[in-house]
Amino acid sequence: MSGKNNIIINTTLEVNHNFNIIFIQEPSWTTIRSISSLKNCEDVPFVGVTNYPNWFTFARESDVKNNYLRVIIYINIRLSSFQFSLHKDIFNHRDILLVFFFNNNNIFWIMNVYSNSSQSALKYLKDTETNICNFLIMTGDFNIQDNC
Repeated sequence: MSGKNNIIINTTLEVNHNFNIIFIQEPSWTTIRSISSLKNCEDVPFVGVTNYPNWFTFARESDVKNNYLRVIIYINIRLSSFQFSLHKDIFNHRDILLVFFFNNNNIFWIMNVYSNSSQSALKYLKDTETNICNFLIMTGDFNIQDNC
């Protein structure tokens, strides 16, 4: 789901409790909120994603200038027994969000990928060697254009 319109995200998360996992791409800036009254020790404002009471929010850290996030994953709290967790050490790219969870002592993975017109996330994935078993779903807006 493209998040260009924040009303769509709010409505989906507040009304559609029948969804378990929602992948957002290109969230609107109103989804990524700058909390101007709160600053870290370097006097930089905190930036974060809107939280919803019935959803766990998974997003990378973002800043106001050049590193705004382009992928978010919302997971319904009814799935909390699966112990979802963000995994940033395998793919360290702002447009790749990798989350894992446990089920019957097995680890499973889901991933949300956004690739801009230069396909930076896809190139990063191509150049990064990793072996991940039990991959359940990978979604993305790959913007692949044929040069032929």
